Amino acid sequence: MPLLSSMECDYPLIDSNFRDFCASHVIYSVEDFLLRDLYVLVISTEQHHNSERLKEGITQVLTIINGQHQPWVNGQELLDDALQNKSSLPTGCRRIDVFLHGGLKKGHLSELVGPSSSGKTQICLRAASRVAKGWGKIIFLDSGNSFSSKRVAQFVTQTSDSSAYEVKHVSSLLD
Repeated sequence: MPLLSSMECDYPLIDSNFRDFCASHVIYSVEDFLLRDLYVLVISTEQHHNSERLKEGITQVLTIINGQHQPWVNGQELLDDALQNKSSLPTGCRRIDVFLHGGLKKGHLSELVGPSSSGKTQICLRAASRVAKGWGKIIFLDSGNSFSSKRVAQFVTQTSDSSAYEVKHVSSLLD
């Protein structure tokens, strides 16, 4: 982050008086500025005869920062965004969707693991068919060479909803 002294040419409010004020608070760069309590900094301007100009300088630095970076977000805003904008893709298997809090998360890579013949591929094919049915396009990466586009087509055309069945074993979801 730039030194405050390098900014005077483009921003006249960041003059030697403002830089001296900042230096008295151990602020020499934009990074130093961000690490300080801005409320305390603004209050401390009141002790100076040119407090309004110093406040304008603080506002100028904040404007520069906001212009170069996305707005800052707090934890609550991040949680609200995650709850509102990060939708899930249902797998078609109710219990798995409940376990995953609604299904597979858009924009996330999910890995399904388990013993051989436990239904992993079938769950992936069912989830892919649900996405294909709803949005028309899927990308299915298959490292085991077990992908079957015909099986996805069967799932897409199925009318029964297996998510209502009682499940004892993962593979019974797919019969």
